[in-house]
Amino acid sequence: MLPTDVRDTTEYKAVHSYLLKSHEPAFGRPDGLSEPHASPDGRRIVVTGAVLDELAGVPRTAVYAAEDGELRAITSGEASARCPRISPDGRTLAFLSDRAQPGRFQLHLLHEGRMGEAEAAPAVPGTVEYAHWSPDGARLLLGVAGLGADLSGGQGAKKNATQDDGLPEWHPAVDTGPGEESWRSLWLYTVATGELSRVSPEGMNCWEAAWCGPSRLAAITSDAPAENDWYGAVLTLIEPGTGECRELLRSEVQLGWPAGSPDGRHVGVVEAVCSDRWVMAGDLSVIDLQSGARTEIDTAGTDVTCLQWLDDTRLGYLGQRHLDSVAAIADVPHGKVTEVFSTGLSCGSLFYPEGTFTADGSVLVVQSAYRLPPRLALVAPGSERILASVSHPGTDFLLSNCGEAEAVTWKSCDGLEIEGILCTPPGDGPHPLVVHVHGGPVWAYRNIWSMYTPYVPLLVSRGYAVLHPNPRGSGGRGQEFAGAVVGDMGGLDAQDILSGIDALVARGLADPDRIGLIGGSYGGFMSSWLVTQDQRFAASVPTAPVTDWCSQTYTSNIGGWGLAFLGAGLDAPGGGPAQERSPVLHADKVRTPCLNVAGAKDLCTPAGQAQEFHQALIAHGVESVLAIYPLEGHGVRMYPALTDYLTRVVMWFDRHMPARVDR
Repeated sequence: MLPTDVRDTTEYKAVHSYLLKSHEPAFGRPDGLSEPHASPDGRRIVVTGAVLDELAGVPRTAVYAAEDGELRAITSGEASARCPRISPDGRTLAFLSDRAQPGRFQLHLLHEGRMGEAEAAPAVPGTVEYAHWSPDGARLLLGVAGLGADLSGGQGAKKNATQDDGLPEWHPAVDTGPGEESWRSLWLYTVATGELSRVSPEGMNCWEAAWCGPSRLAAITSDAPAENDWYGAVLTLIEPGTGECRELLRSEVQLGWPAGSPDGRHVGVVEAVCSDRWVMAGDLSVIDLQSGARTEIDTAGTDVTCLQWLDDTRLGYLGQRHLDSVAAIADVPHGKVTEVFSTGLSCGSLFYPEGTFTADGSVLVVQSAYRLPPRLALVAPGSERILASVSHPGTDFLLSNCGEAEAVTWKSCDGLEIEGILCTPPGDGPHPLVVHVHGGPVWAYRNIWSMYTPYVPLLVSRGYAVLHPNPRGSGGRGQEFAGAVVGDMGGLDAQDILSGIDALVARGLADPDRIGLIGGSYGGFMSSWLVTQDQRFAASVPTAPVTDWCSQTYTSNIGGWGLAFLGAGLDAPGGGPAQERSPVLHADKVRTPCLNVAGAKDLCTPAGQAQEFHQALIAHGVESVLAIYPLEGHGVRMYPALTDYLTRVVMWFDRHMPARVDR
């Protein structure tokens, strides 16, 4: 059995040294990039950088300008700053910062030609999640979350901000349901006068919003603020001047990425089957507000993940098509689409492709690949200009140890072609194989720096191959493919993964006696579920899993989503899918040692899910370890907990399916 405290182990020291070599050369400077933004003429370029000052906590964020091939810091200090937005005339930079109170972001403005610190706008009652300039540059739209609002699963599934309630340690945690601080609202800030006013009505929760012309707003709204309520949210047109609200669109699936044209005539929106808020890839349509007509845009198989109007008639979008990142511009009146690029590089941040269009149709994106550190690029049809990169000696160290990555395909049990990305160490196979199942299930892998996760290059550096499958239910393959998982989680999606393992074994790339599993959220569910269905696995690390859909329903903040995706009800005769697809109820079939990991603050897949599976395995004589991190939510993100987690992952696979390489 592995030690309870791993900090004095050789493995912990090796992992800590690996992380220092990877990150220490960039301490105090950006190591990751997101939220790129450009002035309409493309002359001013800004981006959010993730900055580690030491291996402690999570990276702070800062705003940088791309100038002369370098990233120049615009914000400084220990506080975080993010969401840089340049005004339409290019003269004012708006950004969000928590310099007044950690974790509580407020609007700040930096005017061209004015010396000194950024100007702080009046504080809103909560934290600002996003800001958008009006088309005329006179006002800023602020999306404000109460300090008791839930973060999405991809954001960590905690409460929005930690508050000191002044209660003694012995006091019970009391939950009376969503309160006033659980709501999300919309506010307008007028630059010339400094006036700040709320524009969304009481009783309307605004999940995201955008301008529709110079005075109206298009928003995704619901009548209640709980995370579960987002799944039924509608597209609403809000008239701030009169307070009038008009429902524009309701869907059987989910709606997101609203974008109004500068003249206020059209609203673009994406419709998609989704498992997580902010993780949306789907079909694009445009609503004519004068006629009410809704037109679907033919994106040539691209699942759209980002929208921006370039002018009154041109709607730019980014998205994912299979494993590629795609950018295109739709001429809405004529129904013509022109692709700007389609590339195997990742263009965007963690979840899906994103970027900013300039007036001439160029696209500002953050590019990366497994062997390409993040860089800022301005891309036009047939041309590309690299503006800055985060490359440093630490990324060079990673590149010297992370092996290679390649796209792979295979046939599933029913003949459907499945795609994935395989990372391999040097040398010929067969290699010990770790199957890394993504979250969602409606999300998708792309070829991105470190494959999103520090344990991937770490495992490859120790001799493991890592497969990243995109089973049915993943994005990038259209809504029929994504929707195939609804009502069948743990069914054909599981067979897609097992077929991928069979294919790699048949190709001589994977050792059938050394196959492991790891994944978080849906990947955690699958890492628990597969070991109940197939005894080939030598080790598994379910992280933030769902293992009991019945208890999940009444302890999670998205319990209703789980039942919908299972096509289940808890009162189904004979148990039904909620019982049939719960790993904990099949624990008697498991022979695979499992390291079960969870965060104590996780609202999405509460820690009890990992604990249930752990105790069920112990009861059936299966080796199992439970690691619950007290300060973490949905996934392990903070140092030194992350160092501890990576160490346990390495030790678990080394113990049960060693790579047997000279380290």
